[in-house]
Amino acid sequence: MFPIRDHNPSGGRPYVVWTLIAANVAIFLMSLGVAQDPMRLAAYYADWALIPALSSPLSFVTSMFLHAGWMHLIGNMLYLWIFGDNLEEEMGHAGFLGFYIAAGVGAGIAHVAAAPYSTVPTVGASGAIAGVMGGYLLLFPKARVDVLFIFVVIFKVIPIPAWIVLLGWFALQLFNSVGSDPMGGGVAYWAHAGGFVIGLALTLPIWLKRGAVAFWSRTHGHPPHEEARYSRSRVPVVRRR
Repeated sequence: MFPIRDHNPSGGRPYVVWTLIAANVAIFLMSLGVAQDPMRLAAYYADWALIPALSSPLSFVTSMFLHAGWMHLIGNMLYLWIFGDNLEEEMGHAGFLGFYIAAGVGAGIAHVAAAPYSTVPTVGASGAIAGVMGGYLLLFPKARVDVLFIFVVIFKVIPIPAWIVLLGWFALQLFNSVGSDPMGGGVAYWAHAGGFVIGLALTLPIWLKRGAVAFWSRTHGHPPHEEARYSRSRVPVVRRR
């Protein structure tokens, strides 16, 4: 199960979202040559990844633009593309960029706090994107999100309210955080959970300025755009006699 898109594409141009996606893809492509050599890769991560026991302040930002593989990159960019555009429109281009970086840095701090002596490199934009998801939950809780369910050979797209998708994701991060060792490798669940909470907190002033609950009443919890609609294609059917 994973989201495909929301039902309310932004009317504005999400230039920062596009730029962030392009930057992440470009940096990943440039790192492919390094990834073939374990020694060079270790040195690369030592310079740019977030290593809790050794990290420099700069690594809290640079680690957000590194990814460990194609699926890691594609998954993160998919979530950024789905949830970032409407948030950028509400915050403005500069505001959204600052929000994204702050959420990513905050997620890194949460990870370091959970595993201060770890020497395992941490990479990925997922902490910042978790912040985007937290902000989206506060501003657009009822936006419908297309979710693709895959069960063996059954594929079905189901629209689900954003608050169910996002809170479900957050609950899963908390559950996995309790059951995993942050000092080891794998997924940085505390960074995800921390980024989500930080993103929600950073969006709170905007929500209050828009009128808080009154903002939800005006927008019905949806981005201020016409809901996307699907057109059904008619497939010719040959009937049996």
